[in-house]
Amino acid sequence: MNKIKITCTVNGEAVCREVYPNQRLLDFLREELGLTSVKEGCGEGECGACTVIFNGEPVTSCCMLAGQAEGADIVTLEGLSKNGEMDKIQKAFIEVGAVQCGFCTPGMVLTAKALLDKNPHPTMDEIKLAMSGNLCRCTGYAKIHQAVAKAAAE
Repeated sequence: MNKIKITCTVNGEAVCREVYPNQRLLDFLREELGLTSVKEGCGEGECGACTVIFNGEPVTSCCMLAGQAEGADIVTLEGLSKNGEMDKIQKAFIEVGAVQCGFCTPGMVLTAKALLDKNPHPTMDEIKLAMSGNLCRCTGYAKIHQAVAKAAAE
């Protein structure tokens, strides 16, 4: 199978690679770029563990092809920290205790980050709606919603 060339930006860095036409974005990020915060939970776009910010929108990378990343701006959890300083949403998740096993946390944080970038002061209903595509088996969501509200208040 012939590869196709893509050029995109991942976590602020220009990336130019050849990918297989049927290669998922999830696999490209994890295997080619070593960005292991992107998790595979279901492989069907239902759980949100593989969420990345793609051109400003939270997307499930297991349901996208790497070839779709041509010209895109992609952010993973590894790209949120700046100069060794965590993003306010990362800090809020820690301060509120919105993490337990941690498997879903990267996707949750990125979904929350995308929400706050578009809507810096969401209501609790808006937070709940935005986070509804990310599943968590451990926390019960209350702490996650509190963390997003805390970050929005800062």
